[in-house]
Amino acid sequence: MDVVELLPRRLYLLGFPVGHAYLWCGPDGLTLVDTGLPGSAPRIAEAVEALGYQRRDLRRILLTHAHVDHVGAAADLTGWGAVTVSAHRDDAQVIRGEADNPPPVLAGWERQLYDQVHATMPAGPPPPVRVDRELRDGDLIDLGGGVQAVAVAVPGHTPGSVAFHLPEQRVLFTGDTIARALDGTVMLGVFNADPVRAAGALRRQADLRPAIACFGHGAPLTENTAARLAEAAAALPH
Repeated sequence: MDVVELLPRRLYLLGFPVGHAYLWCGPDGLTLVDTGLPGSAPRIAEAVEALGYQRRDLRRILLTHAHVDHVGAAADLTGWGAVTVSAHRDDAQVIRGEADNPPPVLAGWERQLYDQVHATMPAGPPPPVRVDRELRDGDLIDLGGGVQAVAVAVPGHTPGSVAFHLPEQRVLFTGDTIARALDGTVMLGVFNADPVRAAGALRRQADLRPAIACFGHGAPLTENTAARLAEAAAALPH
């Protein structure tokens, strides 16, 4: 797993072979945005300890949506201590194992890619995870040290996809609503349950004009971020 510092001593990318998680280091503990596939907890522990923290320092897990490569290790991580799990209310039932994710509506070019990616995913659903806080659009999450994250409802990839925006720090965690291709292109995330709403979600996030955009798949943007997101939004069909 790759660990990349995005903001000195505050924000780190935890890069897995499939998907990413992000670690925010606050004065009263750690916040993890997404958790990787099932079985990722030991690698997350290694990263946490390499940065000088302990597993019990994890205070919050913020889940951007209910797909297995984002919620997979959450059940294990809740056993580390006093950890609060937050997710949007419209994905909470899926995360708890009480419902299934809706299937994606695939464009023709996505079908082969979907089959390839789906073949690498675990056969069964991820372990159920309790959701301590069901988020709504505009809810605030205290990350400690005066830092507030805003829950931004961005449905489309899943019904309850949610981005997390740190306005003062100009950091945005997009989950899978926005992605970055291997060539660096910023694009609408793939495999969306509602492609029209997903396009609207990208536009909404571009309007936030972050300085750092942290994607679920693809390298984060740390330079010309607002302009790059605006270009991606403008390229969407109307």
